[in-house]
Amino acid sequence: MTGIPTATISRLVTYLRILEGLEAHEISRTSSNDLAERAGVTAFQVRKDLAYFGRFGTRGMGYTVPILKRELMRVLGLNQTWNVVVVGVGRLGQAIANYPGASDYQFQYVGLFDVNPDVVGRTVRGLTVRHMDELPEFVRGNKVDMGFLAVPPDHAQDAAQALAGAGVRGILNFAPTVIQPRMLERAGQQEISDEWRAVIVENVDFLAGMKRLAFYILNPHLNAVDPEETE
Repeated sequence: MTGIPTATISRLVTYLRILEGLEAHEISRTSSNDLAERAGVTAFQVRKDLAYFGRFGTRGMGYTVPILKRELMRVLGLNQTWNVVVVGVGRLGQAIANYPGASDYQFQYVGLFDVNPDVVGRTVRGLTVRHMDELPEFVRGNKVDMGFLAVPPDHAQDAAQALAGAGVRGILNFAPTVIQPRMLERAGQQEISDEWRAVIVENVDFLAGMKRLAFYILNPHLNAVDPEETE
């Protein structure tokens, strides 16, 4: 499955949230027009996004809400359990670990890590905070799919390297910094190191979002239009 825009995956998450709301209100059918209106996109965009993954509706009948929800859960991989460790158990890390909605989507916290001696040994969400030195052994003994980084920006790169080196393939980075894969020189060329080849990094930058909001509040006539939506 190649050539699927990142924006499409983001919209699938939005469509899923809408479908969950419809189901909660016992609404059993919807349409591309209805989904588009609720998602703030066009009906064409909805149909295009879904078409990447198959045919889910019936012409003239729309979509059955529980079926489309189930299929989007499958496409997004939310029909299986994902084991998560949190690196950095300060205020943000604890808030992430205690977020109540994660388990609804099969995200299971299995480990918490920090380097602060005042934090290591504490219990959060029923898990004892371990020292970062224990991460490689922990990952070897436990299936770990994702690592959430909630560390200061000047420690984020080292923490990400520790996760990648331990074999964790998904990193959700809450630090306001860009994570770079480790590069090696081979045959006179720079190449990504082996442990980083299959690693996916997703950045969550609250401050960047606030800056974008400030810009658009000051410039309400400008819209961040997705080029796909103008096709």
